[in-house]
Amino acid sequence: MAYAATSDAERAVPHLADLTPRQIVSELDKYIIGQAAAKRSVAIALRNRHRRRALPPGLREEVAPKNILMIGPTGVGKTEIARRIARLAGAPFVKVEATKFTEVGYVGRDVDSMVRDLVEAALRLVKAERARDVAAAAAERTIERLLDGLVPLPVRRVSPKSPLEALLGQAAPVPEEDAADLEQRRQAVRQQRGEMRQRLLAGDLEGEPVEIDLPQALPPLMGLFGAEPAGGAPSLEAGAGMADLLGQMLPRQRRRRRLTVAEARRLLQEEETTRLIDQEQAVRQAIALAEDGGILFIDEIDKIAVRDGLAGADVSREGVQRDLLPIVEGSTVLTRYGPVKTDHMLFIAAGAFHVSKPSDLIPELQGRFPIRVELQPLCTADLRRILVEPENALVRQYTALLDTEGVHLEFTDDGCDAIAEIAAQVNDGTLNIGARRLHTVMEKLLEDLAFDAPESAPPQVRIDATYVRARLARLAADQDLSRYIL
Repeated sequence: MAYAATSDAERAVPHLADLTPRQIVSELDKYIIGQAAAKRSVAIALRNRHRRRALPPGLREEVAPKNILMIGPTGVGKTEIARRIARLAGAPFVKVEATKFTEVGYVGRDVDSMVRDLVEAALRLVKAERARDVAAAAAERTIERLLDGLVPLPVRRVSPKSPLEALLGQAAPVPEEDAADLEQRRQAVRQQRGEMRQRLLAGDLEGEPVEIDLPQALPPLMGLFGAEPAGGAPSLEAGAGMADLLGQMLPRQRRRRRLTVAEARRLLQEEETTRLIDQEQAVRQAIALAEDGGILFIDEIDKIAVRDGLAGADVSREGVQRDLLPIVEGSTVLTRYGPVKTDHMLFIAAGAFHVSKPSDLIPELQGRFPIRVELQPLCTADLRRILVEPENALVRQYTALLDTEGVHLEFTDDGCDAIAEIAAQVNDGTLNIGARRLHTVMEKLLEDLAFDAPESAPPQVRIDATYVRARLARLAADQDLSRYIL
């Protein structure tokens, strides 16, 4: 993954010069069927980030991202578009539900928590990238520590001058053996270590036991130091911050553990990787990445819209909107890693707006989402394409799953047509949940095969229209039954 190299922010954001909006849409088409307008909007927003970074510094700070409001029923691809665009850009991504937030002064999560979650996501991305950079050095250190546990080098034996010095560990070393003899023993052990190294590299010792020293984990701090406020909602930020503080003040005790070489290798690799990563630099880069490249997806925003003529709980909903407003328009949020600015984060909000409408949002918040796209409900043809065309298509997933048990599924064209028709029929007759209906239909269709596959299922199964209708037609026709099963 390429990074620009002039500042922390530019080093943190993936270089997107080779991705035009048309190419971005083409990448999204591999996983998402239809919804061309929404794809074009997010592709332009992603490309504008690259354009902004090419501007002079003074003008660059003035260009704010154009936030997007997606309007459409559930299951049509709103979340998947945002998630895929973040993955394509290598940007930190956090999805939150607006209904989980409460107005300041009420029990519940505050809106600032989504920014803190975004910084954590950015830090995971940065550390994963750094871990790949230091993987070779960490692996070499891991091998050396495994060798120290399997074939330790001889050390000079010393004796204290008095029992008190032995108890306090303050005695000066007194050699008890000749230096030449010690070196001769070390030379013999080095030869053994060389042979053992080759076996470790070849993976021949993964099941052998080894004793190694590992740091003890700090005890859980949730419930201590006031980590649970009134109402029972745990403050993860408070607990994590206290853990960091105690971890810096108190030395980490180490404990000798007996593990297999495979398990010890994994734990030692993690410890050595952490040692090799510059934590302060990683935090700086993560903050820059979150500020300049973060994507926050706010789902169910229609549920906090205040509808005309209603009162009561809507007062709190409007309060959540007003709390969201400074975050969306640009402010500074305090996190455990320091202050984080939200001025250039991209916000994508989404909602079905069945009961309310976008104009029910407070005017100030409406103005912060200048790009509005409407996603269309899925028809039978769309469900048919979703079933077979994407790279992660359901047909491909279920075929691969049962192949692991020696059962090969063959989905015919008319079989896929029947599955899509039944999914659309159930969506029309009950609650329309879009493409998610395909999951429930496929699970019910293949339930018997999935249960019998390890023991008595046939090695080859043809899924055609007759097979599908024999198992699902009655359920789909009975609306009362399909409400509970499909």
